[in-house]
Amino acid sequence: MTEQNKQQEQELLKLRDAIDDIDQKIHLLINQRASCAQRVAEVKERYQGSEDAVFYRPEREAQVLRKVMQRNQGPLEDKAVAKLFREVMSVCLAHEKPLQVAYLGPAGAFAQLASHKHFGSSALTTALNSLDQVFKAVDSGDVNYAVVPIENSTQGVATQTLDLFKRYPLNICGEVELDIQLHLFSTKNIAMPDIEKVYALAETMTQCSPWLDKHCPNVTRVTLSSAQQAQQLAAADENGALIAGDGAVDSKWSVVAQNVGSDNEHKARFLIIGRQQIPPSGLDKTSILIATQDRPGALYELLTPFRESNISLTRIETHSGESALGSDCSVFYIDFEGHKSEPIIARILQQLDSYSVEIKMLGSYPRAVL
Repeated sequence: MTEQNKQQEQELLKLRDAIDDIDQKIHLLINQRASCAQRVAEVKERYQGSEDAVFYRPEREAQVLRKVMQRNQGPLEDKAVAKLFREVMSVCLAHEKPLQVAYLGPAGAFAQLASHKHFGSSALTTALNSLDQVFKAVDSGDVNYAVVPIENSTQGVATQTLDLFKRYPLNICGEVELDIQLHLFSTKNIAMPDIEKVYALAETMTQCSPWLDKHCPNVTRVTLSSAQQAQQLAAADENGALIAGDGAVDSKWSVVAQNVGSDNEHKARFLIIGRQQIPPSGLDKTSILIATQDRPGALYELLTPFRESNISLTRIETHSGESALGSDCSVFYIDFEGHKSEPIIARILQQLDSYSVEIKMLGSYPRAVL
């Protein structure tokens, strides 16, 4: 070994020792945090009872993650550090009481990715076969929360979700935003011209159809209802490939082609639904369904209070679902900034109530952090 190599090894040894020392301190602090979280649970159970104690506080977690990003000084990016803390909080919460979270299946679909992004990997997620089953599971108390679709870049607003909000007395407790790049994967060293079959979930295949039409027009497309089955079949097929999103496959898969979605990136937004009302976090949204008489100027009248109070709308859609008031009504789904407990928002809601023939409060909740 040369003198230069010896010096390098000595410097690396010192740095590795420093890392080991830091890891030990981090480990100690994580366990201290878990013990503190456990004491929080014990206090809640002592004063509220084991059945009524609420362990998950969406507004509190949003505040913690925002503070993490605000105080971060690098070199890691703000969101990367926040994701680490998201997992720490998930593990600590599971130590208190694991969260039961339902989503619209199949397993491996974007809704499951959204569940893990919002609740962390320690939450217990369950795939259900229909949105109605998802809402029913929360309403009955079989699960604590659910993740439901509300909009995506290819299909717009999920009208079925809005219809179900009318039927079930549930609240929006949070939101999840996903930016998922779709890629063509294979477990074999295969070139794109040699691919004979492509496997994917139905939603994924639809998103990638324009790209496949252009680059792989003769490839057989196999649409499946299970992400796990799609992976198994693609892995077993010598000339098969898989289309999936970031984070959906493990390291045995290699990328054959990147960004195969129709707009190169699948954007989707999901809502967290539960039975509790969420206190303000400081940066919140409110969502409502509102019906007015179908007449000229009805929408302008609804938007006037927001404009006069300088409140930003983040989404407004005409909803074609049925209103309890009959066919002569226009129904709108509106997202806007602010919490219903704020005086300015309460005043707007009061004005809207006087303009409308029906208004349903869907919830006030923290804006997406990650």
